[in-house]
Amino acid sequence: MNPLTLLNSLPGALAQGLIWGIMAIGVAITYKILDYADLTVDNSLCTGGAVAAVCIIGGMNPLLALLCAVLAGALAGLCTGLLHTVLGIPAILSGILTQLALYSVNLRIMTGKANQPIGVDKYDLLVSQRYVRDLALNNPIPLVILFLAVLIGLLYWFFGTEYGSSLRATGANQNMARAQGIDTKSGITFGLMLANGLVAMAGGLLAQYQGAVDVNMGRGAIVIGLAAVIIGEVLLGRVFRNFALKLVSVVIGAVIYYVVIQIVLQLGLNTNDLKLLTALVVALSITSLLVIIIAGAKERSCRSYGVCAGIALAMMLVGALGMRLVPAAYFGVVERFSVFAATGFNAALGLHLFFEKNETTNHTNATNQ
Repeated sequence: MNPLTLLNSLPGALAQGLIWGIMAIGVAITYKILDYADLTVDNSLCTGGAVAAVCIIGGMNPLLALLCAVLAGALAGLCTGLLHTVLGIPAILSGILTQLALYSVNLRIMTGKANQPIGVDKYDLLVSQRYVRDLALNNPIPLVILFLAVLIGLLYWFFGTEYGSSLRATGANQNMARAQGIDTKSGITFGLMLANGLVAMAGGLLAQYQGAVDVNMGRGAIVIGLAAVIIGEVLLGRVFRNFALKLVSVVIGAVIYYVVIQIVLQLGLNTNDLKLLTALVVALSITSLLVIIIAGAKERSCRSYGVCAGIALAMMLVGALGMRLVPAAYFGVVERFSVFAATGFNAALGLHLFFEKNETTNHTNATNQ
């Protein structure tokens, strides 16, 4: 590993980490505040990028284009919220349905093209990776930091208001919140709109930073967001007690995530080995799901895990078979079943175990007192 090459790549990693930090804050709102497993973000990120790119190409000011992206993301969150609160569809499934629908919507927004370039030479952009190493005002890092400072300040103020506190109460205990007269359904819907609006903002900034938007740019976004939340909480959770500082820790987690990626790449990971790594990950995923299914069949206490693992495995198989059977125009729809089946299950399982552990700890503490 060449230290100079690594240092040269760090500004880009920092800029990307900061932009993805905005997305991670949106993920933190749903997962940590609302206690809602929302998978919409994998495509609402692309929705924000697509809307911003199309508006900029149409001659709109890039800041107004970013605002349009936020509104589009909020509409995506509204769809997920209505599916869950009005139609009674489970949280994870409502997010998956909206996510699948957004794939086609994003293609429509980009006039049927899988990617859309918005070069800094041709259009006025807020941020661009071309200037990430320049010591000048057009460097994207100071602007993104300013965005984050304003955003965290507004969120800190909002969640300290009466309505913001009601959202936090809804995530902490819905039954108790309803007993206090809080409309939890509208609260969940608004929280999803807010979170996906922030995710779409990150998508709009990312599209401008990269100089292009791609229909698959949001793939794996939920994993990155959760990783940022977990890294920030593990490393800084004991130090950052204040709500605003907790949001800062999420951003720091995203930056650390991208810095680690750069270090791994500089260590000489051969990109030709990605297919082998993918195959190993898929094999491990299927094996782990089978083990959970067997455990669910043997132990009554693990039955719910076994059922969920069976559903995830079935979705993976449906996706794998569907990619060979459906026309090419619908390839993206069935391909999403394979991509998000194991991811969604692992995310839901991890969150369930995490909150179950917290409840057990709280119960133990209460008993000891």
